[in-house]
Amino acid sequence: MTTAKRPMVPPATAVPSLAEPDLGPAPGAEVARDMVRRGLLVLPLVVGLTWLLADGPVAASVAFGFVLILVNFLLSAYLLAWAARISLGLVTSVALGGYVMRLALIFMAVWLIRDTSWVRMIPLGVTIIATHLGLLVWELRHVSATMAHPGLKPTGGRQNRRGSRPAAGYRPERHRPTS
Repeated sequence: MTTAKRPMVPPATAVPSLAEPDLGPAPGAEVARDMVRRGLLVLPLVVGLTWLLADGPVAASVAFGFVLILVNFLLSAYLLAWAARISLGLVTSVALGGYVMRLALIFMAVWLIRDTSWVRMIPLGVTIIATHLGLLVWELRHVSATMAHPGLKPTGGRQNRRGSRPAAGYRPERHRPTS
C-alpha cells in the first residue's frame, strides 16, 4: 500500500492574517476626499441660496451643518486609513467605535451651539441629514460598479451610450437577457 503525500501549499498563497497591516492605497480616504471636494463645490451655492431665500441665521446654520458633515467624512477616512496601516482586524473596531465617536462629536457640536443667536435648529438638522445622504448618493454615482474607488476605474476600452466606460471585469455577453 502506497501513501501519497499531499503537496505543501507555498506560503505566498496563504490567506493573509487579520493582524497584518494593509500597506496599499487607502480607497476610503480617497472616496472621502472626493465627497469633501464635491461638498466644497456645492457649499457656496447652498449657503448663498439659503441667504437669499431665508435670512442670515438660517444660512449660518446651513453652513455650520454642512461643514460639520464634511469634517465628519474626513475624520472617518483618516481613522480607517490609520487603522488599516496597523492591522485589518483593527479596522472593524475603529469603524464601529469611530462611528459612535463621530456621532457623539456631532451631537456635542450641535449641543454647544444650540442656544446661540445665530443658529436655527430645524435648518441645521435638515442640513445634517441632507448633506450626509446627498454626498453619499453623489459619490455612489462616481464609484465603479466593481466597488473600486474612483482611482481604479478603467481608463481604456469602449464607452457605453452615456459616455462612460464599463466597470473593470464587466463582460456584456454575461449580462444580456436570454430569450
